Amino acid sequence: MLRESFIFLDRVSKRGEQKIWNQGINHWQDFLEAKKVDGISKNLKPLHDSKLNELRAQVIKENHEEIARLMPRNEHWRLYNEFKDECCFLDIETSGYYGDVTVLGISNGFDTQTFVRGVTLDKTLVQQELSKYKMIVTFNGSSFDLPVLNRYFNFDFPQIHVDLRWACKRINLTGGLKNIEKELNIGRAEEVKDVTGEDAVRLWRAWKQTKDKKYLDLLVQYNEEDILNLKPLAEKVIPKVWEKTRNSL
Repeated sequence: MLRESFIFLDRVSKRGEQKIWNQGINHWQDFLEAKKVDGISKNLKPLHDSKLNELRAQVIKENHEEIARLMPRNEHWRLYNEFKDECCFLDIETSGYYGDVTVLGISNGFDTQTFVRGVTLDKTLVQQELSKYKMIVTFNGSSFDLPVLNRYFNFDFPQIHVDLRWACKRINLTGGLKNIEKELNIGRAEEVKDVTGEDAVRLWRAWKQTKDKKYLDLLVQYNEEDILNLKPLAEKVIPKVWEKTRNSL
């Protein structure tokens, strides 16, 4: 996907990218070797070549921070295949108040690190865990998880960020994570399949009031299910988004 993309070039819209593909220019090398590209002026072509070479150099260096900067944020999903072996899946729970994090889960797709407020939710520990990854995958993280964590810890995220909510929307999958999971036949553990975000708030309050660990354990399991389901969701959705992007008129 990445090496077939031209959307990061200045003044190249989605329609412009389609026009490039329709000329048989399907790869960065095709573009660089083309003496003329219809729809791109003679003066602009060298500038595009320069930016394309800049991104290609950063990809060779695996400099994810520069790649994240050069690629439009809403197109970071195109980088998934390139960095899926160096990404984490992230989800948070709150007490119901914006910026008040109770549980943070970070998974590499196999193992999950859970950070609980008052126990392990420490800024340094979280930064150390996130520093292992070049990409973060969330569902609605651009509107919720990452801004809330930024407010809570006061640190930024230099990683590539793939927000699956908006990737799903491109192929008309809407209605929240759990509804999309059902539509794509992605299951959940029986214990938490009916737990909602509102229930998560209540579970935290019950844990704080009673110190009965069953409430915290259920909350952590709910959070973990949210995270672990992001990987199969990404694997199902992103190829479909790319197919639609390539075949759009």
